[in-house]
Amino acid sequence: HENLHNSVDDALLLKRKSEEVLFQLNGRCIYLVGMMGSGKSTVGKILAEVLGYSFFDSDKLVEQAVGMPSVAQIFKVHSEAFFRDNESSVLRDLSSMRRLVVATGGGAVIRPVNWKNMKKGLSVWLDVPLEALARRIAKVGTASRPLLDQPSGDPYTMAFSKLSMLAEQRGDAYANADVRVSLEEIASKLGHDDVSKLTPIDIALEIFVALQ
Repeated sequence: HENLHNSVDDALLLKRKSEEVLFQLNGRCIYLVGMMGSGKSTVGKILAEVLGYSFFDSDKLVEQAVGMPSVAQIFKVHSEAFFRDNESSVLRDLSSMRRLVVATGGGAVIRPVNWKNMKKGLSVWLDVPLEALARRIAKVGTASRPLLDQPSGDPYTMAFSKLSMLAEQRGDAYANADVRVSLEEIASKLGHDDVSKLTPIDIALEIFVALQ
């Protein structure tokens, strides 16, 4: 009963916050940026639902445009550059629309042209500690993550070292976002010792607070 009560409270709070933010958004799109596995799609769907926006995952749109089942396959058959070109054209098309929440691919931030398009809306960086990302990715496997897929070795160690390298390459680029939402800071505010204890609703609430 207590859990149900909490989730009803959270849902009402989320709805109230979304109404406060809607006025300020004035129809502008929200772009979620961050490393792979940071929860952009999960959180993005919640944001879209309570705002009455449409949700899009830019990776999925590229897959549809190219006619391939996965990003991993596009990298394998074509190349990363081919994928990035298609990603840029998807983000350009989305930027002409309104009332969308868009979960972007982890590497979308490396091209200045993508920022030019995302700046037509509001961008939110989901900043997740690398250890938590590596744990999450090691648990589900790296087959769907072409930049992480390693033939052998301990999954956590491999994921962590590759993520560290990617974070170093992209760290400054993520900081271009209009708003940074740190999962570590939310966890400490809520008295959790680990970001994995946060729910997507906790993160969505914090995004609304940051956007006000």
